[in-house]
Amino acid sequence: MAHDHTHIDIGSALAAATTHCSEVGETLTPLRRRVLELLLARRGPAKAYDLLADMGDASGPAKPPSVYRALEFLVRLGLAHRLESVNAFVACDIGSCARAKIFLICDQCGQVTEVDAGHAQLDIEEAALRDQFAIKRAVLEASGLCHACRSAA
Repeated sequence: MAHDHTHIDIGSALAAATTHCSEVGETLTPLRRRVLELLLARRGPAKAYDLLADMGDASGPAKPPSVYRALEFLVRLGLAHRLESVNAFVACDIGSCARAKIFLICDQCGQVTEVDAGHAQLDIEEAALRDQFAIKRAVLEASGLCHACRSAA
């Protein structure tokens, strides 16, 4: 089943993230929460410096290492995905990072659709088993044009 990153209830997602962090003995600090909130509000993937630009407050902008640490935390806890091909991040459903995903990334509008890897995951696991390779993480990304962008052309 596809998970479209354009229709997320931010309040519910933040509440679920706070609960998840508590359950695993971690803390969703104000900075981590703000970075997650900004990711949830994005239509497509966000680069760290995009988030950094949105983080300014009365005391001045956030520092790059702080935003990177917050993103690393969110990825480690399964609250965000790192999209390697575009060096960006997207928020994800709590717990869905434990399953292999395929990300369909539109080159034109930046929309990201997340789908379970299904049989592709089985193929990767079988190949790894044959080569006695221990998979730590599997992320599959495909770029192209989404239906809306293809229809508009």
